[in-house]
Amino acid sequence: MDAYLFDALRTPRGRGKAEVGSLSGLTPLWLARTVLRALAARNQLDTALVDDVVLGCVTQTGEQGGCIARTAVLDAGWAQTVPAFTQTRFCASGLEAVNLAAAKVASGSGERLVVAGGVESMSRVPMGSDGGAWLLDERAIRELAFVPQGISADLIATREGFTREMLDAWALRSHQKAAQAQQEGRFARSLVPVHDERGQLRLAHDENVRADASLEALATLRPSFQKMGEAGLDARALTRYPDVPRIEHRHHAGNSSAIVDGAAVLLVGSAEGGRAAGLRPRARIRALASVGSEPTIMLTGPTPAVQKALQRAGMQPGDVDLWEINEAFACVPLQTMRALGIDPERVNVNGGGIALGHPLGATGAMLMGTVLDELERRKLATACVTLCVGGGMGTATIIERV
Repeated sequence: MDAYLFDALRTPRGRGKAEVGSLSGLTPLWLARTVLRALAARNQLDTALVDDVVLGCVTQTGEQGGCIARTAVLDAGWAQTVPAFTQTRFCASGLEAVNLAAAKVASGSGERLVVAGGVESMSRVPMGSDGGAWLLDERAIRELAFVPQGISADLIATREGFTREMLDAWALRSHQKAAQAQQEGRFARSLVPVHDERGQLRLAHDENVRADASLEALATLRPSFQKMGEAGLDARALTRYPDVPRIEHRHHAGNSSAIVDGAAVLLVGSAEGGRAAGLRPRARIRALASVGSEPTIMLTGPTPAVQKALQRAGMQPGDVDLWEINEAFACVPLQTMRALGIDPERVNVNGGGIALGHPLGATGAMLMGTVLDELERRKLATACVTLCVGGGMGTATIIERV
């Protein structure tokens, strides 16, 4: 049974800094509630028809703990018969939610409509505040050669020969593409302005994009991970990569993904489920895949994940019209494009995580909505969304417009 995408909505991405970002005064529950209510309203959806809701959320503690998906369903005023669960595949959680929803529909288990998405308030629930063995278990850290992702990104850049200038050029492109997309209203179809409890508008646009970004300004930024690397983390990473004489630290705040807040949802379902709700499908989910990859270098997972998804779809990289490769760091799209032979003109055509931001658990769902809108705008057929994942994983999904 095929699984289809019927709609996609998201909040703007607000800067993920307390008292600075426009969404930082609103709880993650409020953000999730906002998009759920908007999805139901726009589609005149009888929410009792929804068989499940799955949300990605990476840092599941504090305000984001306690199965925020179920709480959001109730807070949004949806039918209490709608169950929900929260899951994490780190940075790919939002896309994994879409894949889980598609799998539930396609399995023939009787679920006809499933809502998928994600939420992350990085200003209120800082990354890493949930702890975990990766941060706290010294034996596991030592034996598994765990290092922060920034060290992994610089290791990739060193091994691939990506210079600081190449990384900065991609970062500038991200801001330029995102600024152009904002100016032309390309995000408007899926964007849900966020209001507070008093009805006052808090944010109606992605807040991190810098239309005035320049290579000169990027060149002034200091490498973000050099000090921690020199403190022993480089040496740990190089135990797995002894062929590398030393790690060159080339990533910084300007060519790495921005920390932001946001939420997104998509309506996934069968053809029968769509008919029951009076909806027409916009795209078919053609293939999906997740893989494990080497955990120290960590960020190379998109390539094998895409290869696995392409094989399942019976496609080649050149058959894909548009790509969304999450810009966790500038090296990630550069490495993935090189490995798969992808035309850069098809990649992140409306900017990426460097300019727009990477709200962890929500990003994959946001990318899926963005590329769906862009396929329709350009009247193209196929797209692939992929993200690198902490701990050495990758996730990819291929869709086809209908």
